[in-house]
Amino acid sequence: MTANHETATDRRPPTLVFVHGTNSSSYWCAGLVRELTLRGHRAVAVDLPGHGADAHLPRAYQAPQDLAALATEPSPLAAVTIDDYVTHVVDVVRRAHRHGPVVLAGASQGGVTVSLVGNAVPELLERVVYLSAYCCVDLPNMVAYLGTPENADSLLPLVEAAKVADPAVLGVNRLNWRSADPAVADGVRRCLAGGFTDAQLYRLLDMLEPDETATIPVAEARGHAATWGRIPRTYVRFTADRLIPPALQDRFIREADRLTPDNPTDVRSVAAPHVGPFDRPELVDLFDELARRRQLTG
Repeated sequence: MTANHETATDRRPPTLVFVHGTNSSSYWCAGLVRELTLRGHRAVAVDLPGHGADAHLPRAYQAPQDLAALATEPSPLAAVTIDDYVTHVVDVVRRAHRHGPVVLAGASQGGVTVSLVGNAVPELLERVVYLSAYCCVDLPNMVAYLGTPENADSLLPLVEAAKVADPAVLGVNRLNWRSADPAVADGVRRCLAGGFTDAQLYRLLDMLEPDETATIPVAEARGHAATWGRIPRTYVRFTADRLIPPALQDRFIREADRLTPDNPTDVRSVAAPHVGPFDRPELVDLFDELARRRQLTG
């Protein structure tokens, strides 16, 4: 049986809560939140701990860059864990739930947080949405999926070429998005932003943050049938994604549906690369539909 947390006559509009992925911030969906707000919806984008207004931008990351120092400068994100992410988002969900149903959506690595919040407070979530995101079910964490046949076509190594430090030493994955090496920008375009113009690509590089805690990819990330599995879910496939290939996205969907056959995934497809952009009309329309569906059906 799927979750149904409001009375049949309660048609309060939902709050749409968005969780960003790795090396990112709430800015990733600023355009999406703007467009949904203009359509009359409540929407909020979360900055996970150590991101957005609290992001750490190493001194050596600024121009002129000091690449040797960039490889060793400590980061406060080394102390941040997946539990911190989940605690933060659960607090946002609780506050939003005072005003009605909550739809929780995550992109990329943000799917890990979405699943674990679903385990923690399923009764507070009307729906979970994965935007070309990790949705771990059979395997314990993100890293376990990297070696699967479905991930064979991933161009992740092109992005990892931007790494400038040893995560085992710093405790963070530090990427130099401002690298002078043209191969870095080309790799980001091919992996994350296929079809982007130069101007769009360099706006993306400027938006991305250098540090991300290194423990998230190996953290236990599975959704559980008795909690997360009760929540209606939507998976939005990005068919032009070269970081999380469509074959791996489809594996996430299959695993989830095997775990909860009475609560099958609502699957959508959008012809987008990994980073969207997320204010593209088909994504705005999708969330507009999900929000209005709740109001219409009660």
